[in-house]
Amino acid sequence: MKKLEALIFDVDGTLADTERDGHRLAFNQAFAEAGLDWDWTVDLYGELLQVTGGKERIRLFVEKFLEGFEPDEDIIEFAARLHKRKTHFYLELLQSGAIPLRPGVERLINEAREAGLRLAIATTTTPANVTYLLSATLGEESLDWFEVIAAGDIVPAKKPAPDIYDWALEQMDLRPQACLAFEDSLNGVKSSLGAGLKTLITVNGYTKDDDFSGAELVLDQYGEPDKPFTILEGDANRYADYGHVNVAMLKDLHGG
Repeated sequence: MKKLEALIFDVDGTLADTERDGHRLAFNQAFAEAGLDWDWTVDLYGELLQVTGGKERIRLFVEKFLEGFEPDEDIIEFAARLHKRKTHFYLELLQSGAIPLRPGVERLINEAREAGLRLAIATTTTPANVTYLLSATLGEESLDWFEVIAAGDIVPAKKPAPDIYDWALEQMDLRPQACLAFEDSLNGVKSSLGAGLKTLITVNGYTKDDDFSGAELVLDQYGEPDKPFTILEGDANRYADYGHVNVAMLKDLHGG
């Protein structure tokens, strides 16, 4: 078995609970600014999460819920323009510190750095969303901690396609057997598994009922020494004693 060399993280829902009280609110702000009476409720947004990518969610919403709606421009251009404004509002939320990292994330990243593990990002969100989140929560210096930030439209096919992970692995000159992926959703785990990566899942409110078949382990959170995780799927006998995700546990998981 090849030794563990790198950790590759998804962002939305994995590093931070960004969807319900981050992206969703920013979409609604963009709609209001554009004079649209659209309101993406918590439940509706959960339905739209079946596709990855904000522009793609706007198009899905129009196709599925707004029969007869025709924008004054091509639907692709319309979605792109709305999404650009949504990104503006989302970045404002990030800059205000309104979206913290999930418990255990900062500790785990620091432990991984100290252990000499390489770090990367593989996400469908825009590059600006990634850099603003990292800067707001870990400081601007954290941007240099991640060897590769594979984000947005850098590959044509978004998750659940494996392309974003394949691209990150190529940039790092690593085989999937040397890495672990961190995800939170069905589309995410399909993407990481499609790239041949062992995957650790931490669920959130939107993804707790997803099918995570093929993942090495499914947890409710990363945990902290005084706030242990709960194992939802996987070998509880083997991993329960760790209590929180740390480098020793990841090496055990990678070799399992």
